[in-house]
Amino acid sequence: MIPKRGYTVPAISPPIPVPRYAGPLLMLASSLLFSMLWLLIKLLGPPFHVWDIAIYRLGGGGLVLFLLFARSHSLFSPSRPILMLVRGVVGSVAFILLVLAVQRLPFSTTMVFFYSFPAFSAICSALLFRDRVGAGEILCLVTAVAGLAVLFDFEMTGSAAGQAMAVGSAVFAGLTISLIKKLRETHGSIIIYFYLCLVGTLMALGPFLADPHIPQRMEEWWIVAAILVTSIGAQLLMNHGFQYCSSWEGGLLMTSEVLFSTLFGVLLLGEAVGWRFWAGAALIVGSAAVMNILQQGSLRARPKVVRPQL
Repeated sequence: MIPKRGYTVPAISPPIPVPRYAGPLLMLASSLLFSMLWLLIKLLGPPFHVWDIAIYRLGGGGLVLFLLFARSHSLFSPSRPILMLVRGVVGSVAFILLVLAVQRLPFSTTMVFFYSFPAFSAICSALLFRDRVGAGEILCLVTAVAGLAVLFDFEMTGSAAGQAMAVGSAVFAGLTISLIKKLRETHGSIIIYFYLCLVGTLMALGPFLADPHIPQRMEEWWIVAAILVTSIGAQLLMNHGFQYCSSWEGGLLMTSEVLFSTLFGVLLLGEAVGWRFWAGAALIVGSAAVMNILQQGSLRARPKVVRPQL
């Protein structure tokens, strides 16, 4: 068919390629900032309770996002408001259960329980959103949890209530990751984090007002400001990273937070590490690397769909 005179046939532009390592790099950058966040919380000291930290982190984060993006991102008009609120509640419950578990269990036991959340994320994604998880991916998840157990010298100690809270925090964290991945299909990173800040602030406001702890020294104000900045950066990077990887793959990459936290302890706090750190690190990093290879192989095996841009 010969086009009519004066009519230009629209050119077909090639599809814009997605950077191969965009997802892993965003997740690793998020893990690095989360590690800095926990270090800052540790430096803030025990006088500040979980409700104080929640208000400074989530309340302050929500205020910053509102001031910067209220008009441009329609923060109060999500297309899936119920799912957005559920994500906020689930994420807040995961955070509260984790803090309560840390207060009742040895830190190492709590961390091994909590960082099993990528396995729960895989289960939630398969049950709720019908995501496919292969045998190789499951093996990578199990290897990562084993690496955490080696790194922390895991022992089944502590109260049954504390263990239930630690497992509960992992379950809710896994569900949170799955919900973030689903919300990224229709929402941006900023509005997803804004609703976590909004719901978390409402949940923490009552206990905070009952016994508030306000920074007294300039050093504490600087630490609170750094907590706010690192928290916003880490959460937005993580939310954006789920645009390029599955929920459980992103969760597995987030376990690198443990390695960054340990390295910060060695470099900044003078903590010592032994063979368990290096053995556990090898298992965690190795499982993440194999996971990425499996994901890249599955992407190459899929038929490519080219959509012309008119």
